[in-house]
Amino acid sequence: MIRVRKAADRGGADHGWLQTAHTFSFSSYYDPEHMGFRALRVINEDRVRPSQGFGEHGHRDMEIITYVLSGALEHRDSVGNATILRAGEMQRMTAGKGIRHSEANPSADEPVHFYQIWLFPEREGLEPSYEQKAFPDEGERNQWRLAVSPDGRDGSLRIHQDASIHLATLDEGKSLTRPIEEGRSAWLQVLRGSVALRDQTLEAGDGAAIADESLIAIRAERPSELMLFDLA
Repeated sequence: MIRVRKAADRGGADHGWLQTAHTFSFSSYYDPEHMGFRALRVINEDRVRPSQGFGEHGHRDMEIITYVLSGALEHRDSVGNATILRAGEMQRMTAGKGIRHSEANPSADEPVHFYQIWLFPEREGLEPSYEQKAFPDEGERNQWRLAVSPDGRDGSLRIHQDASIHLATLDEGKSLTRPIEEGRSAWLQVLRGSVALRDQTLEAGDGAAIADESLIAIRAERPSELMLFDLA
């Protein structure tokens, strides 16, 4: 079963300083048909204007993944981290028993475009923690790159959930496959470009829930960037 979530059907808002699109219910956007998928609770695509951002706010009991597509994002939190994420960099923040943080665009003239993803953790009350890593595509095009995993293998960020995240940058006309173990599901998010997934075309911002399938096959109709979640 493949169920496509088109970008145009997402919720979201234009706040002037922030343009945001919500794949699943979030903030003032509520749709009981789109509350998440497996451990996935939030997939937000955000664009923040120069010198703007989210003030300090708190989170609990959530694994938060942020991936920057273009521009830069400044992160500060209550456990002492103060960093800047640039294009191709990803962070994992375990909110656990409670963390406060802020996110801002430090540039005076360039917007920042990024995805923020929330997953439920394996258990509540974890100690807050933070990781950040760059995933450049030089020399690694047209293949899956492991970015997040439960055990941090192969240099990936470690998430406290039975889930993994794979990235891929595909040249036009290139194809990728990936097996799905029995009992597991996947979510494909198209970050850029356009791909064919079976008999459907997915454009930038589109996502697809994939369940009861043993293999997925993807072909790039244009140069594309993908994020694939492997979920228990």
